Amino acid sequence: MQLPTQLFINGAWRDAASGRRAILVNPATEEAFAEVAAADNADVNAAVESAHQAWESGWRDLAPGKRTEILFNVARVLWENLERIAQLETLHIGKPIGDARDEAGLGARVFEYYAGAITKFCGQTIPVSRGGFDFTLREPMGVVACIVPWNFPFPIACWKAAPALAAGNCVVLKPASLSPLTALALGELAHAAGLPPGVLQVLPGSGSAIGDALVTHPLVRKISFTGSTEIGRRIMELASRDLKRISLELGGKSPNIVFADADWQRAAETSPMSVFANTGQDCCARSRIFMERSIYEPFVSKFVESTRKLLVGDPTQPETQLGPMVSAGQRATVEEFLADARKQGSKFACGGGRPGNKGYYLDATVLLDVGKEDRCWREEIFGPVVAITPFDDEAQMIREVNASPYGLSASLWTNDLRRAFRVSRAVQSGVLSVNSHSSVHVEAPFGGFKTSGIGRDLGMAAMEGYTELKNVYIAE
Repeated sequence: MQLPTQLFINGAWRDAASGRRAILVNPATEEAFAEVAAADNADVNAAVESAHQAWESGWRDLAPGKRTEILFNVARVLWENLERIAQLETLHIGKPIGDARDEAGLGARVFEYYAGAITKFCGQTIPVSRGGFDFTLREPMGVVACIVPWNFPFPIACWKAAPALAAGNCVVLKPASLSPLTALALGELAHAAGLPPGVLQVLPGSGSAIGDALVTHPLVRKISFTGSTEIGRRIMELASRDLKRISLELGGKSPNIVFADADWQRAAETSPMSVFANTGQDCCARSRIFMERSIYEPFVSKFVESTRKLLVGDPTQPETQLGPMVSAGQRATVEEFLADARKQGSKFACGGGRPGNKGYYLDATVLLDVGKEDRCWREEIFGPVVAITPFDDEAQMIREVNASPYGLSASLWTNDLRRAFRVSRAVQSGVLSVNSHSSVHVEAPFGGFKTSGIGRDLGMAAMEGYTELKNVYIAE
């Protein structure tokens, strides 16, 4: 399989201006397998200027029907190349191949959704007291910088790029340095499907090397970022200098709340994958479980039993459920949390070690008796670690749920409809699932409260976030 290893600018492959390249390592084997061009400031300028020229020369004014046709073609080409995309994803981040195929399909569905949304996205006519005719327009912003993380590289690249393109913007896509391959494939395939040169640029490279240049470039009018809260704060600070529009999808420490009246056996069987999927490298991971005390012990027993059954191993095998962590550094970070948990006296119901001798693997770990002030309870671990605690009082439990600075996702298990409404309204999170762990729906907005971010991806809310709202009044 030929790997995309150059920058993708103005519809063509090119080396970085500096000639720099970065080594990619397969996390399942710990072996280097490719070198990819690493952009610098000169490449940022070239990409942004090319995108701006493409925007001014026709993309923003392209008839909605034509833009719809092109994006549907992009979706079709993505479906045709689903296996290639999935194999690339598994190669550079160790994602189990079954998950990688699902996520490649999700990216294609995102392009289908926004292709269809173009002709349904419109302004309003507004009756005003002075008479005359008042209406609103949704206008594209110009060049949008989309910065995506390494944990879900392909689908997040699609759910940022697709609505931005559908709204009439041009995109400079910055993948994480650990996971550039599928973003580069997206650029290549989208242009092969009819996207004009310059409309979608892809710049692999270190965020520390080009991030500030991309965020502060005078021709970039919006930054859409998914990643850590720390980097989100930095982007917000830089963007404030010339009031760039931003959307930030950041960290999480999501709760999973289970009441005794729920089908708690099903919750116990399904909840492990709500935190351990993608080896816990998920800002939506339900890493704090609140159990009503009367079912605490049987739930924990069932949860641990289900966790031990998860298949950890070679991510290229279809039966594998958990692959390696993305890098040695990420595994070391998680192991620091586990060392702290041991120091604080937390009980390890299972996990805590490394399976095998090769690859950045880490056992799925269940912690009990974790103090509310301990790091493993308060901080985002971004690894396969969950803490379970009992509760007696609903109101006190909700206070503890909301004590976190994060507010991205949550799950609630109950068969009491009134309780479901009451607790759903009380929990401070941007996304909440009742009797489910589903966080992402292409058609629905996704994003967080508090330090989990600003703005929304997906749904029609994303289209709104990539446009400026203009009001026009015509006097009689």
